[in-house]
Order: sequence, then structure tokens, then C-alpha cells
Amino acid sequence: MHKAGFVNIVGNPNVGKSTLMNLLVGERISIATFKAQTTRHRIMGILNTPEMQICFSDTPGVLKPNYKLQESMLQFSESALQDADVLLYVTDMVETPDKNQDFLSKVQRMACPILVLINKIDLSNQEALEEKVSAWHEVLPQAEVMPISALHHFNVDNVLKRIQELLPESPAYFDKDQWTDKPARFFVTEILREKILLYYDKEIPYSVEAVVEKFKETERHIHINAVIYVERESQKGIIIGHKGVALKRVSTEARKSLEKFFGKSVFLEVFVKVDKDWRNSDRALKSFGYNLE
Repeated sequence: MHKAGFVNIVGNPNVGKSTLMNLLVGERISIATFKAQTTRHRIMGILNTPEMQICFSDTPGVLKPNYKLQESMLQFSESALQDADVLLYVTDMVETPDKNQDFLSKVQRMACPILVLINKIDLSNQEALEEKVSAWHEVLPQAEVMPISALHHFNVDNVLKRIQELLPESPAYFDKDQWTDKPARFFVTEILREKILLYYDKEIPYSVEAVVEKFKETERHIHINAVIYVERESQKGIIIGHKGVALKRVSTEARKSLEKFFGKSVFLEVFVKVDKDWRNSDRALKSFGYNLE
């Protein structure tokens, strides 16, 4: 008997979805920083064993869109409600069940098994946790509620065990040696964005997109040319920094992470260009891969 299915991870921004996904898959697939809106795409991580294949999907945090990029991000999150064999709704000890009622009402109508995972329980106490579990049982009575701490790996093994029990019998959907649905270039742009999220403040990281223009791989080396797009000239100056110091730091840190990720030496060249107001441009969003087709 072989089991396979799609296990989709949804929830509001900054509740720990990407950290959890990386733990469950055992690969560092989703960038996970302390900033909200880190994940912009729907990213699949595939866990294979001889008896099963679990296709996990990490999705952007659900929010009310302020511009077209966020509209696309919300579409990625809502698409995860349509093809889930098991839904993981991730919340935490801070947020209340009434946050983002529109999205939650769609979850309430779902027929597939739902696991509500209350993350960050290490930041609370038993009494508060019991209140939170009770509140979620009221909002999603058909769901199982499981407390976890993704940061401290608490109860994550039991979540994985429960997912295995809930998976339908099915042949594998992907080759057994495949661990994601994204190409290598995608992870280059994600790692670049991660470094920008870590090293720049305020609006800058959210105004940035990264694109790989050249990816040439040999047995031992990878040569990458990448472009960081910003919305305004002033942002370009901030990304580059005085005498190019800021850009050099981002490039160096990204190269180190890429070498670890690919297990090869990487030569990385990064340029900065302006694409005015790209977050509200249908053309730019399509070229950056923010369409669902």
C-alpha cells in the first residue's frame, strides 16, 4: 500500500509556516526570516519514503491586499485550499481566531482533514494554551488542534505521524528523487531576497524582486548573474550603499548560502535595476512569475 497526497500549509503572516515546512521536509526550501511577507510564492517541498510521498506546499501569509503583488500572494494562498488532501492551518499563541475572517470562512467550508497547529507555545503557559485550544475548537470544530513549537522542534514528529495516517492511498505524483517543484534558479532568487530581508530596513525588502539572468552549471562550479529590481532610484542607492559596500555584503552572504545549498563553488554577479512601481504592474508581475498559470 502506497500513500501520497498534497499537504498545504496556510495561515497569517509570521506564524512560522516556512520554519515548519523546512522541518517537515527536512530540506531548507522556504526562506524563513523574522519579517512578515517573506514567502511570496507557493513553494512545494516533497518528502519521499518507500511507502509514501507527501507534497507539502508553503504559501504566503494571508493578508488584505494593498497592491497587485499582494493580490497574487493571496491567490497563491487561496489556491492551496482547492487541492489539499490535508490542510495545516498554522496559527500561534499571539493571534486570535477572529483574525482574517474572510479566509477562515473558506477554511470552515473545507471537506478535507484539517490540523490547526498552534505554534510558538514556548512563549506561553499551560492555562493560556488551553484557552487557545478551546477557542480554535469553537471556530473550526471539524479540525484537530495540535500545539507545537517549530523553533524547538516540539511535537512536529507527531504532526508528521498524523499526516501519514490521514494521507489517501495513491501512487506517487512525482519522481521519488524529486524534492521540490521549483527550478534551481528559483532558489537563487529566494536566497538573495532572504539576505535583503535580513540586511535592509523598513520598506526596502518589500520593494525588491530578484531575477536570475544567467545560470551556468558545470560539475564543480556554478556561474550566476542576477538582477535585483527596485521600484525607485533612491532605493537603488540604498541597496548598493556607499561605495557598493551594502551590495557587496548581500552578494557575499548570498554566495555562501548558495554554495551550501548547491554543494558547489558559486561565482555570483549581482546588478541593481529600477522597474518603476513593479508591484502594481501586471507586466512586471507576470515576468516575475506571480501569475497562477
